[in-house]
Amino acid sequence: MDSPLSQDRAFDLTPSSESHSDPRSIITIPSAESSSRNFAPLEPTNSPRNNSGNDASPSHELDNNPRYLVLPKFHSRFLPDDRDIEVYLPEAYINEPDRRFPVFYLHDGQNLFDGRTSYLADSTWRAHATADRLTREGLIEPVILVGINNTGVRRMSEYTPSRDARLRGGDGDLYGRLLVEELKPCIDREFRTQPGAAHTGVGGSSLGGLISLYLGFTYPEVFSGVAVVSPSVWWNERAILRTISTGRTRPNLRIWLDMGTAEGLGHLRDADLLHARLLQRGWRDGVDLCYLRVAGGLHNEDAWAARFDRVLRFLFPLAPSETGSD
Repeated sequence: MDSPLSQDRAFDLTPSSESHSDPRSIITIPSAESSSRNFAPLEPTNSPRNNSGNDASPSHELDNNPRYLVLPKFHSRFLPDDRDIEVYLPEAYINEPDRRFPVFYLHDGQNLFDGRTSYLADSTWRAHATADRLTREGLIEPVILVGINNTGVRRMSEYTPSRDARLRGGDGDLYGRLLVEELKPCIDREFRTQPGAAHTGVGGSSLGGLISLYLGFTYPEVFSGVAVVSPSVWWNERAILRTISTGRTRPNLRIWLDMGTAEGLGHLRDADLLHARLLQRGWRDGVDLCYLRVAGGLHNEDAWAARFDRVLRFLFPLAPSETGSD
């Protein structure tokens, strides 16, 4: 499912010093480490993301898009490696300046939007295009997508909530503190968010799905929606099954769970076990739980992109007041 050395990517995404006439193009983030941090849109003449030479790449639609912002080298006091943060704003963020929006935090951020930074070139979740389409069709509420880029060789350690005797890892609690104590307050401060748990989700695939489920159970006061996509249930002798079985109070979570039938019989059985355990704890299919077995589904970005629309529709459905219903 995951290799300890998978997804090692490094980019210098320092914003251009060129001035921006549009006040939306740079959002200044104060930080303890420097006088300012900048979320800035990509610029095709300056960004090393444009060195692929593939002018036909669909990811070039992101260049100079004021709704796609990158914060390079986000620093944490909990983990040693800096990481880039990518933010995609809904159209309504620009058009409705007094409105606040829910937020969906997603791991492996470099695989979400831009095919020039993805693990496999031009293979992404196409998350921005899917979110825009569903919003225009009136199927989801406008949502801010926040991609947290992984840090390469430390990805396995950061995305695992317990220490495996053979593979080690187990820095998931520190990664959770980065997300909850550092990144989320930053996003809530600098963007017009709805900061409450009812409007905040977290999600990811593979080990990203594993850590998302763990964070949902650990911080139900922060996250209410969890996307558990092709999760690595196998980690540390299926320790996540013990995690969700403990505790007297069932957290108030809305959980999306899926697995492709072509990802391996063992992983499919693990997902079935996880689904069964959630049902035992009181989650209800079609109410606050959705489990999808994807016929022929593989373990890759294209497969996850193909069902990301269903993830969004389950976790961020358009509220009745926004559809015109009573």
